[in-house]
Amino acid sequence: MSEKTCVAKSTLYIAVAVSLLAGFLAGVVYTIYNAPAKVEQAQTQAPGSRQAARITQLEKLTKQHPDDAESWTNLGHAYFDANQCTQAITAYNKSLDIRPGNADLLTDLGVMYRRNHQPQKAIEAFNRAIKENPQHEQARFNKGVILLNDLHDPAGAVRVWEGLLQLNPQVRLPSGPPLTELIQKIKKQQKK
Repeated sequence: MSEKTCVAKSTLYIAVAVSLLAGFLAGVVYTIYNAPAKVEQAQTQAPGSRQAARITQLEKLTKQHPDDAESWTNLGHAYFDANQCTQAITAYNKSLDIRPGNADLLTDLGVMYRRNHQPQKAIEAFNRAIKENPQHEQARFNKGVILLNDLHDPAGAVRVWEGLLQLNPQVRLPSGPPLTELIQKIKKQQKK
């Protein structure tokens, strides 16, 4: 191959790359300037306002259908996500009044009680969840967290978590390490 042919091929490759880039940029510019107004509004609407709109919609739905457990559950979840603890507790309890025994919902209720600075009520909710579903790992884990951090009962936390490990020896902390490491650390601190 001659040097002239190599230069022509490299020039061709560069020209193709520049053309593709120019086409891509032109497409982006066209899309931005010709996007429908609804798309622009959806992108500029703050997440908090979407959340508030969802809550308002669910509040209306629970007023229209006060005996619909699913609507109350969804409203509770929306309040949970908005960190509106008192409202979430009320919605979850209304759902549980209509359809009792949902261990997942009882666990969410316990989390809301904890965030609302009611650790004893949280323990009660987790105990109810465990009674409904003795295999419920999250309720057991959360109960241990409250015993350790809120009620300052490390021995109680260890007992709960050791029971959890009997169900699932592979339980890990949200930060990654195995639960067994935390239990060993607590036991060492108690011996001091």
